[in-house]
Amino acid sequence: MFRFQHPGVRVIALFEAAKAAVVLLAGFGCLALLHRDARHIATQLIKHCHLNPAHHYPQIFIDAASKVTDTHLWLLASLALAYAVIRGAEAYGLWYEQRWAEWLALLSGMIYLPIEFYELCHGVSWMKVCAVVINFLIIIYMAYRLRRQHQTAGQN
Repeated sequence: MFRFQHPGVRVIALFEAAKAAVVLLAGFGCLALLHRDARHIATQLIKHCHLNPAHHYPQIFIDAASKVTDTHLWLLASLALAYAVIRGAEAYGLWYEQRWAEWLALLSGMIYLPIEFYELCHGVSWMKVCAVVINFLIIIYMAYRLRRQHQTAGQN
């Protein structure tokens, strides 16, 4: 039976694969809205969630949906696909403990951290706190792994 040499890297690989899958599903959701009345669908969704369409935030959602065109949907689906491919490649590389994937995980985490802190400064929620904590732990773990690999390579 195959033993995981570094189970922490495998956990991060699964996390990245899950992010890829969620974004890919969102992209397919965008494509499902092609040639349809997005405003009507948004209104139905808000009513289904028992929200008042006349209130401020549901109205923002409905207004945004009314401005969506098929071109926007294709663009969003394409961006979702690109993001999912990158995250999927990262997950694959991490699963097989490829150094390039560890660097990608470290650098992409570092890119998102300032944005996550910015969002946290504009309102604290448990989801924002979890995102910052998980991302920070991934950054620390990847930096530790890469530094350790560098030290090990220098000793040989």
